[in-house]
Amino acid sequence: MSAMKARRQPGGDETRVRSRRLSGGEIGSRGFEVVRSVAGLFSTFTRPWYIAGGWALDLFLGRITREHHDVDVAIFREDQISLRNHLAGWRFQKVVKRSNLVRQVWDEREWLSLPVHEIHASSPRGDQELEVLLNESKGENWVFRRNPAVTLPRSSLGRLAQPHTPYLTPEVVLLFKAGHPSTVDEGDFAAAGRALDAGQRRWLVDALGVCYPEHRWLSALSAFSN
Repeated sequence: MSAMKARRQPGGDETRVRSRRLSGGEIGSRGFEVVRSVAGLFSTFTRPWYIAGGWALDLFLGRITREHHDVDVAIFREDQISLRNHLAGWRFQKVVKRSNLVRQVWDEREWLSLPVHEIHASSPRGDQELEVLLNESKGENWVFRRNPAVTLPRSSLGRLAQPHTPYLTPEVVLLFKAGHPSTVDEGDFAAAGRALDAGQRRWLVDALGVCYPEHRWLSALSAFSN
């Protein structure tokens, strides 16, 4: 199958993200403090990074829609050593699949390849923890880990919440959540799905059609567009 290309066109540097001011206020407002803290931690990280997961959707919506237990950060797999250097002194674990998913120490000499994509990092004092998700790429495109036929220009992967907080564009977040959606994921889709613009909705419909052609979110997205 040929790669499914996003309808939006790439442009500019791969690290560029489109700016979106929060309708509910800047991220420094009450409730977004934990995201602001992570943004400060990554403010000098020289490689592309993005707030991911449910927090990314709340940044997109400009309000906090639910309780969040942690902050997910997405980077490209190629930048994993840069991550370790940036968080020097932190403790790292990788998530591997045995009979179930377990955490193991990530040795600093080890290069993480697929299927490993989830990293947990703890600060030296143990007062901060992060979940870092490794994303795939090929050339100028982000590549969906679960189906490489789904791609998006790297330049279109992120948006920017002020001040200086990149986050994964919501259609990509929802695609990740679509695989085996939990009750929380269903709530995230209900909140964010109807806020997608026409281009985002088309991309998500195309991606779901490739990966999960019978997915129930397809009919909901069609209804949102009416």
